[in-house]
Amino acid sequence: MATFLYRLGRTAFRRRKLVALIWVALLAVVGIGAATAPAASNDNFSIPGTEAQRAFDLLEQRYPGASADGATARLVFKAPDGQKITDPANQKAVRKVVGELAGPQTAAAADPFAAKTVSASGTTAYTQVTYKVKATELTDATRDTLKDAAKDGRAAGLHVETGGDALRAEVETGSTEIVGIAISAVVLVITFGSLIAAGLPLLTALIGVGIGVSAISALASVLDLSGTTSILAMMIGLAVGIDYALFIVSRYRAELAEGREREEAAGRAAGTAGSAVVFAGLTVVIALVGLAVVNIPILTKMGLAAAGTVVVAVLVALTLVPALLGFAGRRIQSRKQRAADRNAEEKANGGTRWARFVLRRPVAVLVAGVVGLGVIALPAASLELGLPDDGSQPASTTQRKAYDLLSDGFGPGFNGPLMVVVDAAKSADPKTATQRVEERVKGLGNVAAVTPAAFNKQGDTAQLTVVPKSKPSSTDTEDLVHAIRGESAELKSNTGAKILVTGATAMNIDVSQKLDDALVPYLALVVGLAFLLLMVVFRSILVPLKAALGFLLSVVAALGAVVAVFQWGWLSGIFGVEETGPVMSMMPIFMVGVVFGLAMDYEVFLVTRMREAYVHGERPADAVVTGFRHGARVVTAAAVIMISVFAGFISSTEAMIKMIGFGLAIAVFFDAFVVRMAIVPAVLALLGKAAWWLPRWLQRALPNVDVEGEQLQKELAAEGGTGPGPDADPDSDARRQHSRV
Repeated sequence: MATFLYRLGRTAFRRRKLVALIWVALLAVVGIGAATAPAASNDNFSIPGTEAQRAFDLLEQRYPGASADGATARLVFKAPDGQKITDPANQKAVRKVVGELAGPQTAAAADPFAAKTVSASGTTAYTQVTYKVKATELTDATRDTLKDAAKDGRAAGLHVETGGDALRAEVETGSTEIVGIAISAVVLVITFGSLIAAGLPLLTALIGVGIGVSAISALASVLDLSGTTSILAMMIGLAVGIDYALFIVSRYRAELAEGREREEAAGRAAGTAGSAVVFAGLTVVIALVGLAVVNIPILTKMGLAAAGTVVVAVLVALTLVPALLGFAGRRIQSRKQRAADRNAEEKANGGTRWARFVLRRPVAVLVAGVVGLGVIALPAASLELGLPDDGSQPASTTQRKAYDLLSDGFGPGFNGPLMVVVDAAKSADPKTATQRVEERVKGLGNVAAVTPAAFNKQGDTAQLTVVPKSKPSSTDTEDLVHAIRGESAELKSNTGAKILVTGATAMNIDVSQKLDDALVPYLALVVGLAFLLLMVVFRSILVPLKAALGFLLSVVAALGAVVAVFQWGWLSGIFGVEETGPVMSMMPIFMVGVVFGLAMDYEVFLVTRMREAYVHGERPADAVVTGFRHGARVVTAAAVIMISVFAGFISSTEAMIKMIGFGLAIAVFFDAFVVRMAIVPAVLALLGKAAWWLPRWLQRALPNVDVEGEQLQKELAAEGGTGPGPDADPDSDARRQHSRV
């Protein structure tokens, strides 16, 4: 591995004009493809294997052309103070607004006075608007019609707000995304002391992300990718792209400081740091591709798209970065480095001092780190899962205002009605069976209302709308869904009819359950594969085990922080959380996947330096110090950059993106600065040589990928002229050799 990457790095450096031209041409091609490709036609949120999805599929069969999963909107009308919505003038204004909603994509818009959707107080009414197509297929003209109708209602003196998915807002990430990149630039300048060295990782990362995101946009229509897919790919791709380039550039500068020629330094940087980049990237890809285990198409596509962007980031780091290093010349070094005497004794830096501190007090550092993260993780025990609805929108949006008006006028359950589907195809008397279902549902607790059954043309299927008394995201509503489903077996045996519960609220409940059931198998798969991969990299059993356990600690602590902020409301004002509620149901499994891959980045980059030192003859404790002397500053910079990039997405208007940005930023903070910088050296200090133990039979069975570059150094030393440095003796002591490398 190291030898191949060494040759690749030298080739890219030598043929830098061709390599740079290829990448720029690729960026141009995918950019043109993205600009000319049609937008994604829909945002198909199907959940195979759930009852809610089976009910939707049944409705598509039994109610052809009804578009059971079509877009919906609710116009909520409230009369001026001191008036009722049933007053003649107000009724006339409401009916005029409803009449304006007709259009080629509109299926129906109910008259609230005929449909009896008027509150008991007579002050509030709403109309349910259904469309023939999904929300992402609505035209701008249809949305404008909906907005204009609401404006006309307001002009008539009514308070009119619009809810539902028909007015789904475009996801905005906010200006702090740019701030995150700016912070990254500042960190790189401080780390390298050179504008060229700082700008190179940013440039290559932006090129990689540009290619990845443009490819996603170009294929969005063909692959039916959601709008959040490109945002996730940008988030992950930008973070790892900067980090991977950062490690290559840092190692290149270290090789130059040893007096090597520039092409040789580029080759060695690609062969050593590049090997770590490859395996770090593989762990991220494994974690993202593994999301397919959950069997939720939208999540699978998000994972695959983000994984593709990570692969591009790795390829950019291994080829484009060495090529640009060729253009940069000696200016990649700071003036201080260029003027320094390479034979002078190396002074102890912050990483060295920290490592020695941990080695003196490993037990205290280990206990402090584990207990600290354990305390932060405590809120995770109260984790409640759900999917965001209009109630989680910012208070200034019309969707949130409509949600609040409905809740105040009719009760919170009107924002999340349940659709009960009665499949009476095998029943002798479908109408009687449906009446039985209606009676049983009305007899359950937490039911505010049940609408009369609506049969299909064949008369073998009926729909009932059940309105809970509780809000959509509450556990009481979830219990009601399970209670209705619990009546199915008895009703089927007595009447031959089967009941299914669906609708947005039931779908959210099923998604949460599906994700919860998939968490343990997914965790076992991802951690298991990564454990095997790290065992090959480090040729150890205890080091990968420590890496996995440290990850679990950091991700649980991050979930605890997410619960505290987004569910309990602690510090919610600082992070712009206007409405607390259940944590997004995708969050735990998504954090496990993404954070695991990113956490292994720092594990690989930091510990491979230690492994490299140990292989070249240093004692275990000295190897830890060497790893921190060479890697701590760069890992710290990489972590700050990644945190800045993720934190930039906290200002997003999309609740899911906001939560993901916060969760990933805090998880990287915990993992990089507590787990990898404190717990890892403490554990390695306590384990000593045992940390690098591997049974002989396993040593023979595992492939030797030479991540630490031991075989590469032997080959270079044997070649003579391209050895460790211009003044080095190829036969000198390996331990002394590594103290410079």
